[in-house]
Amino acid sequence: MNELVQSTLAAQDGGISFFALFWQAHIVVKIVMVGLIAASVWCWAIILDKSLLMGRTKRQMNRFETVFWSGQSLEELYGTLHHRTNYSMAALFVAAMREWKRSHEGAKPAIGSLQQRIDRVMDVTIQREAERLENRLLVLATVGSAAPFIGLFGTVWGIMTAFQAIAASDSTNLAVVAPGIAEALFATALGLLAAIPAVIAYNKFASDVGKAVGRMEGFADEFSAILSRQIDERS
Repeated sequence: MNELVQSTLAAQDGGISFFALFWQAHIVVKIVMVGLIAASVWCWAIILDKSLLMGRTKRQMNRFETVFWSGQSLEELYGTLHHRTNYSMAALFVAAMREWKRSHEGAKPAIGSLQQRIDRVMDVTIQREAERLENRLLVLATVGSAAPFIGLFGTVWGIMTAFQAIAASDSTNLAVVAPGIAEALFATALGLLAAIPAVIAYNKFASDVGKAVGRMEGFADEFSAILSRQIDERS
C-alpha cells in the first residue's frame, strides 16, 4: 500500500525516474533488474575483449601470410617463431614444423606416416585455436536468449504485485495504475537492453570465428601440400 502511494505521488509530481522505478519495485523485480544490469555489463566487457581479439587475430594472420609467402625459407621462419607464443596461422606452422623436425631427428628418420601426423597435428591446433576464439561466446548466446524471458518474468511479477496493490486500494485511477505497470515494464526493457547487443555481437563474432578458422584450414591445406612435396622428394 505504501509503495502504491509513493508511486502515485511520484506520478503526480510529473514523471518517474529510472532510479525511482527501481527503488519502488518489488524485491523480486529488483533482483531481476540487478541481474540483468550485471549481465549487460558482463556482455559489454566480453564484446570489447572479443573485438580486440578478433582484430588482433586478423592482423596476425595477415602479417604471417605476408612473411610466409615472401620467399623466406621454412627453417629460417621456424627459427624465428618457435621460441615465441604463437597464435592462429603461426601456431599451425610451428606445430607442423616441430613434428617435421622431430620425425627427421635421430639415426632412423620416421617419415613413413609423417604426412598423416602433420595433418593430425594441424587439425588439433586448429581446434585449439577455434576454442580460444570461441571462448565466452556462449555467455553472449545465453544472455541473448535468456535475458528477455528473465525480464518478462520480472514484468509479470511486478504486474501481479501492482494489481494486488490496486485491488487493496479499491481504485482504478490511471494515476494509481500507471506507476506500478511502469515499474514492471522496466524489467522487460532491461532484458531487451541486455539481449539485443548480446545477440548482435554473438552473430558477428561467430561469423568472424568461422572466417578465421576457414583461413587457417586453407593455410593448413596449402602448407600440407608443400610438406608432402618435400616428403616425396626425400623418399
